[in-house]
Amino acid sequence: MKKLLIHKISYSNLCAQFSEQIIIAALPIIAVLSIHASASETAFIQMINTLPFLLLSIPMGIIADKVSRKKLMIVIEIVCAAAIFILFYLTFSGNLSINKIALFGFFIAIGTVIYSVASPALVASFVIKDQLINANRSIEIAKSIAFTAGPALGGILAGYFSGGLAFILAFFTLDNQRLFSNMFTQGACTKKSGRNVLQELCDGFIFLVRNKYLMPITTTAFVFNLSQYLLLSIFAYYVINNLSFNSFEVGVSLSLIGLGMLIGSFLYKFISIKINFGFQLTLGPISAFLASILMLLTIIYPVKELVFISFFFFGFGPIIWTISTVSLRQLVTPSNMIAKISSVIMTVTFGARPLGAALGVYISANFGVNSCIFAVFIGFFIQLAIILFSKPSKLKNLSDAEE
Repeated sequence: MKKLLIHKISYSNLCAQFSEQIIIAALPIIAVLSIHASASETAFIQMINTLPFLLLSIPMGIIADKVSRKKLMIVIEIVCAAAIFILFYLTFSGNLSINKIALFGFFIAIGTVIYSVASPALVASFVIKDQLINANRSIEIAKSIAFTAGPALGGILAGYFSGGLAFILAFFTLDNQRLFSNMFTQGACTKKSGRNVLQELCDGFIFLVRNKYLMPITTTAFVFNLSQYLLLSIFAYYVINNLSFNSFEVGVSLSLIGLGMLIGSFLYKFISIKINFGFQLTLGPISAFLASILMLLTIIYPVKELVFISFFFFGFGPIIWTISTVSLRQLVTPSNMIAKISSVIMTVTFGARPLGAALGVYISANFGVNSCIFAVFIGFFIQLAIILFSKPSKLKNLSDAEE
């Protein structure tokens, strides 16, 4: 029964992430083709579409700990479906605008926030501790498939019928996911504590800061996201102007992150048998650091293959990190705080992304794009150093973290 539930949650995550990834890829293309959006306008769309992670992760984590997670997920799926349908209607009625794309993209992104904070708590409430890694691996495989196929398909479909096909596929994928989520068991909500929300939030922050395992992995994730989005903010400009990439090759590079995630997810079961848990936690930062070295080498050796291999490593190691750290978080966090802690961590880590992009703007404007690549290398070196000298990296088994 529990295995069946995990399959349902994995399938639900696959559909939700696949739908969202199609929209993320399609919206900027539709804006350029249909409304002739400028670069600053497409950047504005992306900025608004990432705001839910920064603004709503903590509130949604608090809500997810107080209400039925099943009902919460279904409600937000309906909101996402409505937003996709409205975008579809606006496209064919000729009333689409930059502000409308940004607004409804914002509502679609809220769904991802809900799933990201509610899924770990939902899994932890049904799965025994010994099965946490396998359960999270199953879910991450589903996400990896979505991250690999979604953007590519969204980019292709955005060019047909003014992007209408992308909206249609995203809508029906999301609706299918809602039907499966209806099969979730009802008992995944916690009792209302009657405590002050601000006090509960403070308790979550305090728990995170004081925990010898969660604090270092959160700090590592913050530096990782800062460095990654510093790279992504200048990536297209760098490879097109310095390495003579065309648009297709830029897309292939980005899709290789998803491919690395997919392969890493499938190999995780084998990897977890061969190496101890602490080393599993370091594989992500090590992989990212190696990827940054390959990117740095392209300044001296402008070889496209170095970029492709680099982006594969940016997906392969970090997905192993994700599976391991989510399992660790679920183990050391009280069940009634998992969604809150997940939301706090998401706010910190996803909040680093706009900071990384802003850093890319500053460094490239004042020191040049090559300096950005070097700064990326420094950032990934720092995140590796943080995790190597931390308590989590010393764990031999996941169960050793239980106190």
